[in-house]
Parts: sequence; C-alpha cells; structure tokens
Amino acid sequence: MGIAVRIQPKLTSVAGHITNRLEFPENRRENSSNRNLYQEDPIMRVIAGTAKSTPLVSLKGAKVRPTLDRVKESLFNQIAAEIQGARFLDLFAGSGAIGIEALSRGAEEVVFVELNHRAQAVIYQNLVKCRFLDSENEQKKLKNWILLKSNARHALDLLAERHHQFDLVYVDPPYADNLYEETLTGLARSGLLVESAQVIAEHHHKTVLQGNYDRLILTKNRQIGDICLSFYGF
Repeated sequence: MGIAVRIQPKLTSVAGHITNRLEFPENRRENSSNRNLYQEDPIMRVIAGTAKSTPLVSLKGAKVRPTLDRVKESLFNQIAAEIQGARFLDLFAGSGAIGIEALSRGAEEVVFVELNHRAQAVIYQNLVKCRFLDSENEQKKLKNWILLKSNARHALDLLAERHHQFDLVYVDPPYADNLYEETLTGLARSGLLVESAQVIAEHHHKTVLQGNYDRLILTKNRQIGDICLSFYGF
C-alpha cells in the first residue's frame, strides 16, 4: 500500500486555506478504524512528465470518484500545448490526480480545491509519492502548489481576493450534486481567468451542459466512453 495512512496531514485552516503542515508519527500505532481507508490504485497513475508511471493512492469506499486514466490522457492530449508553465486550478480535486498530472507535465502552479478531509490526506500522500512534497521536511514543497480546504464557491472568492489568475481550470464535481451552473458561472464572473483561459468540465454524457455560462462559451466536446469533457473559453 505504499505510504498508506502513516502520513496524516494536520489540516490547519485559515480562511479556507490549508497550511502545508504534516505530521509524520513514526511510532504511533494506526487506529484500527482508519486502516484500509487508503489504497494504491493499480489503474491510477501519472501518465507523463517528471513523475511518469508513479502509482497514485485513492480513497476506498468514499464519494471521491477518480478520473479514469483514459479520460485523463484525452484531457492532457487536448491541452498539451498549453500545460507547460500554466497556472492550473483543480476544482473538486478528489485524489489530486489531475492537478498532479499537470505538475508532472510542467505547470508553473497548481491549486487544489477539496473539502473532504480524507481526500485531502490522499492528495498529500500522492504529492509525497510523486516527490512534489518532501516527507522528511514538512515545510519543503518541491513544486509550486496550494491545497485549499474549501468548497468551490468559497475557494473562488478567496483566490480572487488574493489576485490569483489561471490559464487552465478543471471542474469535476460529484455528478449528482448539480454544481455545474453555479461553478461555471462563478468562474466566468470571478476575474480569475485570463482571456485565453480554458475551463474543462468533466461530466456524464447524459448530463447536457449549456452552450454558455455568462461569458464562458462552449468550444468543443470530447466523449470517452460514458464520460464527456466540455471545453469552455471566452
């Protein structure tokens, strides 16, 4: 199981921001209720870049739904020309697989947004596995990333207050929660997107998204099995 649950992030929240403090309890016995919550997923890995082929950890029995590798590969084929040096926002980050792939392929900065505490722990584990965070020095980030403990709406407000801007945004909310209109409209009005930005929404192919959300206009769709990627821009 690789790193498993011995690495537990101390999730210190300041106005929705999680500081990058980790606890590494070398001699602490794992709580039996926490065992087997995390697993190294044999079909989830980093596809390309500096962390190529690194297997990633996922969360068992949770509402977190990892993006399939074939969907991830299709996504990054579409944005290959833009990813190097990009500022990337991974909303509803789950295991962090999409943002980590962006870091591996040369994104300048990745912001992960995830509210689920167990999923946050998985993101930290995957960052360590990919050597984007030093497990021996909890303050040493080896890539430029931020993890926000927040829902998407609050995260957009917080990032706007801090004058962040993004070139690429990935939106993958829980399919049943019907958050596409709120999130995409919020992004369009947030001031977070540069004029050339692309916003990509992952959704089930039976969920039909609108042709535009405020200033964001649908530019293309890609279907991979039951999953659809919808690309928006100004």
